[in-house]
Amino acid sequence: MQYEILVLDLDGTLTNQKKEITPHTKEVLKAYQEAGGRIVLASGRPTYGVAPLAEELELKKYHGYMLSFNGALITDCGTGELIFQQWLPEGVPQQMAGLAETYHTALLTYQGDEILTETPDNPYVLKEVICTKMKVRKLQDFRKEVTFPVVKCMLMDNGAYLADVEEKVREYFHGELSVLRSEPYFLEVMSGGIDKASSLERLLEILGKDRSRMMAFGDGFNDRSMLEFAGLGVAMQNGQPAIKAVADLIAPSNEDDGVAYVVESLMLGKKPEELRGFY
Repeated sequence: MQYEILVLDLDGTLTNQKKEITPHTKEVLKAYQEAGGRIVLASGRPTYGVAPLAEELELKKYHGYMLSFNGALITDCGTGELIFQQWLPEGVPQQMAGLAETYHTALLTYQGDEILTETPDNPYVLKEVICTKMKVRKLQDFRKEVTFPVVKCMLMDNGAYLADVEEKVREYFHGELSVLRSEPYFLEVMSGGIDKASSLERLLEILGKDRSRMMAFGDGFNDRSMLEFAGLGVAMQNGQPAIKAVADLIAPSNEDDGVAYVVESLMLGKKPEELRGFY
């Protein structure tokens, strides 16, 4: 098998608009694992929001992995062990509360199976609730109540506006933290050096594998690093133009079983160059 490790973003990539894995895609991914391949789910979602899809794909049985919070946590699904975790530096949640006030955006973080925010009815907060299926706890004062370690904070607003805010937040932290958008309307802030590619590199070191054996699929801004890092980077047809521009291959959309199409084609012996130009 040319690509022994298959890395999958979730929203807009593995799942359709209903946030579901289609039966056909599930069947193809099971066949891939039966043939000896390993699946890594790599998402900006918290672990709680990734775990149900890991269960659907039987990653415990096939010893797959979860990269949650854009790689700030790595979980070995075979053993249930957390093999990497990186918290935000102390005081950052309070700084994020100040930035949310300055730029008039919604703000949230996570604790256990809960989303914590002062604005539970904000439409962008509700998008995250639908995506992760997590409960929401309303905070009265984010600054005073989030005094425990957190992995990620997220600012949310209209994508065009948030693009400007992204640059200002990056400047505010002087490049010392990871600042990126997982969706046009989600701006995520994590510890410095955290992105999907850096965590995949850590995982490959543990597995003793080379990145040339890794194939990665994505559609969003936060997928760029891993598509450039993997031996074969595949963007979805529905992906952001900037992501499609750096990909080795463009798959059909997430509504058209794009992941299944490419994986099945490669398993049947087709070479990546034979798929180019189809989509």
